[in-house]
Amino acid sequence: MEKNQYEIYHENKKHTPNDFPYNTYLCSIPLDFKSVNLHWHNEVELIVIKKGQGLVNVNLVTYTVNAGDVVFVFPGQLHSISQKDYSIMEYENILFKSSLLKSSGYDLCNDKFIQPLLSGNLNIYPVINSNFDFHDSLYSLINEIDKLCDKRPYAYQLAVKSYLFQIFYLLISNCGRNEIKPISKKALEKIKTILSYVAEHFQDNISIEEIAGHCFYSKSYFMKFFKETMGMSFVQYLNDYRLEVAAKLLTTTSDDIINIAINTGFDNLSYFNRCFKKKYGITPGKYRKDARD
Repeated sequence: MEKNQYEIYHENKKHTPNDFPYNTYLCSIPLDFKSVNLHWHNEVELIVIKKGQGLVNVNLVTYTVNAGDVVFVFPGQLHSISQKDYSIMEYENILFKSSLLKSSGYDLCNDKFIQPLLSGNLNIYPVINSNFDFHDSLYSLINEIDKLCDKRPYAYQLAVKSYLFQIFYLLISNCGRNEIKPISKKALEKIKTILSYVAEHFQDNISIEEIAGHCFYSKSYFMKFFKETMGMSFVQYLNDYRLEVAAKLLTTTSDDIINIAINTGFDNLSYFNRCFKKKYGITPGKYRKDARD
């Protein structure tokens, strides 16, 4: 098994075409997949909730989202999407590169407004819902873009760009309403370092001392930092990551369960079975059987 097949954090895959870097995806949780794990990428992402209810995490803060809500995720921000209780959530992913809105040479709009927004220097609440006065205008602009991208009339790209500028105008002109204290950029980069290390070495026997040393932290400070930032211990997080990979292997391969346990960093089959059942509510064997039925 190749480790980079499961590096689900810093996404390097191509989301948008080169000539017009804008794209949309329609998704459903848990019908398409159970969750979108914590990750980051270089594109701007809008998560538009179409039906139902779910959970979206942006920079390690979890928000309950409902139909009609629009979530903004800027380049480099950690984010994830998951199911809330037993609800089904349908949503649209809109992804585009910030270069789509930048002119060559000096660009006042980009330098004074767009870049401060994308770099996280403006006080923007990431979830725009009906409590915001400009929500309906925002949602209307997104609907107009969707119609254009569906029909693709000649020169539709010009209109898409104009609507994106209007969306950013609404955000920037209404900034200052986020009362949640954001995670510091230094702490965010350190968390990214940890997540990337886990994605690369989850098959290995990672000790607290080893990962703390990788961060240039003492063992005690690392454990405190990780717990306060992520809301769980590092061991719990590492096991959860390994179990998510194991669950994927159970449904996509015919490998023996003992080999899957070993290949995901569990050297004890009984311990793997206990951890798996605690997380998913059923044994690995039943999980595989249910997925195939």
